[in-house]
Amino acid sequence: MSLKKIFLFFFVFSISNYLNAQILSPAKWSHYSEPKNPQPSDTVTFYFSASIDEGWYLYSSDFDPDLGPLVTTFSFEKNESLQLVGDIVPVSPKKKYDSLWEGEFTFFTQKALFKQKAVLSDINTEVKVNVSYQVCTEIDGKCIPGQHDFTFFTSNTKASSTPSITEDAQGNNTYSTGDDSLISFILFAFLFGIAAVFTPCVFPMLPITVSFFTKQSEKKMGGIKNGILYGLSIVVIYTLIGVIIAPIAGPTFANTISTHWIPNLLFFIVFFAFGLSFLGMFELTLPSSLVTKIDAKSEKGGFLGIFFMALTLIVVSFSCTGPLVGSILVASAGGEIVKPMLGMLAFSIAFAFPFTLFAIFPQWMNKLPKSGGWLNGIKVTLGFLEIALSLKFLSMIDLVYHLNILDRDIMIAIWIALSILLGLYYLGKIRLSHDSPSDTISVGKLLLALFCFSFAIYMIPGMFGASLNALSGILPPKTRSSFDLEKIITSKTLTNTTKSEAQKEIAHGDLFELPHGLKGFFDYQQALNVAKESNKPLFIDFTGHGCANCRKMEDYVWADPKVLDILKKDYVVLALYVDDPTTLPKENWVKSSYDGKTKRTIGEVNMDLQITKFNNNAQPFYILLNPKNEKPIIPPRGYNLNIGEFASFLRKGLANFKN
Repeated sequence: MSLKKIFLFFFVFSISNYLNAQILSPAKWSHYSEPKNPQPSDTVTFYFSASIDEGWYLYSSDFDPDLGPLVTTFSFEKNESLQLVGDIVPVSPKKKYDSLWEGEFTFFTQKALFKQKAVLSDINTEVKVNVSYQVCTEIDGKCIPGQHDFTFFTSNTKASSTPSITEDAQGNNTYSTGDDSLISFILFAFLFGIAAVFTPCVFPMLPITVSFFTKQSEKKMGGIKNGILYGLSIVVIYTLIGVIIAPIAGPTFANTISTHWIPNLLFFIVFFAFGLSFLGMFELTLPSSLVTKIDAKSEKGGFLGIFFMALTLIVVSFSCTGPLVGSILVASAGGEIVKPMLGMLAFSIAFAFPFTLFAIFPQWMNKLPKSGGWLNGIKVTLGFLEIALSLKFLSMIDLVYHLNILDRDIMIAIWIALSILLGLYYLGKIRLSHDSPSDTISVGKLLLALFCFSFAIYMIPGMFGASLNALSGILPPKTRSSFDLEKIITSKTLTNTTKSEAQKEIAHGDLFELPHGLKGFFDYQQALNVAKESNKPLFIDFTGHGCANCRKMEDYVWADPKVLDILKKDYVVLALYVDDPTTLPKENWVKSSYDGKTKRTIGEVNMDLQITKFNNNAQPFYILLNPKNEKPIIPPRGYNLNIGEFASFLRKGLANFKN
């Protein structure tokens, strides 16, 4: 049971971050061919149509891809029966001036249509086509590349669209079914709502819910009414967050929630308190006087108490549900209304369902043993996990506010100790209150102890600077290690900068550090000037303290010699943190052309730069920039753990820069 909860926690955490840029699907594709019943050697015209959401536009296919944004490209799969006639033809595209690329390019709004003529020597064949494209919005500066597959059955009047794997602006793969994207999105949101219930910050709320509604079960109709009200309150609150708050808060709201010290301190206290409770230090129950008062209000139709109980659940569980909620906030801030509303509705219904059931039938949980036996073993396991995970939130405060207290090796040491203690508990060497005495150890407990000791041994190299890729994004970054053998062995010289560059004072160098011995910069203008002087392309990494995928990229992809050597020798490296709260001097404040607000902190200025200059607000986001004209050399890249593709990305950018 405990292993299942661990898996579900990491599953929801990873998938929710993965969904951060997947929710938007502004272009829905369809296709057909004419004539419907061609004869051999007839000329057939293939039509590709895209329905584009309001506020978005799709780049056309009739301009040089080396001169501007991603051009819409159609690739026909090799087929001996197929001979293309001429090039793909966009039907009546518009023209616009693009400030990012400083040029005029063709595009479509609302509806796009492309056609391609071909001759088929055999009509009983399948014609497979792939389209790669880019859609952008003027509302919040977001651009999303994508792909779609088409299959034409030329011997049949019915054209069909096949599911495809598409790639978004962050380099992530996502399942796409054209017009079914909304249904897929709702289904995903529903499944994540179910999975979220089993995460460590949500699951412990079930007993509290039961204790809140236990007395209501004495009157069956009252329990049913209050349980349904409780579930509806959860649904209403989440839906209101997605539909009302998102357009007001904007796309940076999720970053604020995940990195501000107040919610992180609250989450730490909640996790740690639950952990101590599961270990048997005390029992978490609502005060009897409060329960009596709320119960009395419920009997009188006290909806307010039930509503605030639902609100408490949502606030406490936000650390696990936040990534998915944040992605829907971005969708809503991008001008969508129906999709965020339906997504939040599906998520909240699934999330609220078990709480509603236990609210209506609290006696179901009362049938389980109160303490001792297997149930107490599960509670103790959860207790150790809760305490271990609570350190993640303290670490976030330490990272964002540069306190330098909870370093990486200190956190690893605590985790090693907790893992060993849990292993000894499974072996019966440690007994806690309410544990049943036992003279034997089951095979299951022996295997769990083996897992705990193995995990502790796995973490030991991390004390000396090892990457520990399996824990990337959870532990503090390697740059926050007090004792790092890699730093000691690596030469102190700046291997990726010139001598004149080494003499420059690095702005914010006291706050940030690049991993793997890389030397670089943390201020856009300074790095740009150095890149111009050294005649090197600029590698820009839009990152964040709260970005788990950024740490995964650094630990797994950047650490590979094929990537690290190129970054050290051929690029000027710039890391821009979008969530750092450090206030800049007044002369460095920026008034945003995006929202008209004054940006005062390092994070606000960097986020505004990413949105206004590069039309994106996701992290990680990698730009290879020509310092001479401040334009991307090749299309940007996001989260993708394929080392070979990332190395190719760097090599291609370098080759284009030199040419």
